[in-house]
Amino acid sequence: MKNVMLEDIEEIFFSQEQIDEITSRIAEEISNDYKDKNLTLICVLKGSVMFMSDLMKKITIPCMIDFLAAESYGSSTKSSGEVKITKDISDDIRNRDVVIIEDILDSGRTLKKLTEFLNMKDPSSISICTLLDKPSRRAVDIEPRYVGSEVQDQFVVGYGLDYAQQYRNLPFIGILKKEAAERIANNNKV
Repeated sequence: MKNVMLEDIEEIFFSQEQIDEITSRIAEEISNDYKDKNLTLICVLKGSVMFMSDLMKKITIPCMIDFLAAESYGSSTKSSGEVKITKDISDDIRNRDVVIIEDILDSGRTLKKLTEFLNMKDPSSISICTLLDKPSRRAVDIEPRYVGSEVQDQFVVGYGLDYAQQYRNLPFIGILKKEAAERIANNNKV
C-alpha cells in the first residue's frame, strides 16, 4: 500500500538508519553515565514516544520510565511561548536521577518549565536528552546533556514529530512541504 504522507515531504532529513545510529550512541552514553545510579527516563508526550521507545530498548542498565505532557504549540509551527503541563508523572522521583527525553529542543521554554516542575519533586539530578536541537531558536538559558543532532531552523516531521498532530508515524524525519502545511492549516479551520 502506498504511503500518501510521502507526497507531503520535501526531503528526508534523517533516515531510519541514521536515527538508529543516533539512538545507539545516546543509549551507550546514558548507560555509561548512569551505571551506578537510580535512573528514571521521563518521556515528554506525545512527540518523544518513538525516540524514547527506541532509546530505552538500547539502554543496558536498569531504569524506570514515566511520562509527562506539556503543550506550547497547539496547531502552529511556532511555540506560543506559554507552556501548560497537561499530564504529570505518576511515579515518585525523589532521590532518583532523571533524564528528560524530548524530541526537539527549540525555544527551550517547555523544557525549562518541565525541569523546574520536576525539580520540585526532589530528584537527585535532572538532565535533558533531545533527539534534535535547534540552538539558533533558543529563547531561554537551557542546555541538553545528550543531543542526537543539531539542526537549523526548519520545520521537520516524522518519528514522533508532528504538524497539527499528523505525520508522527513516519519512520524517518523529513522536512514538510510548505503547501502541505498550508493545506492542513486550511482544513483545520473548517
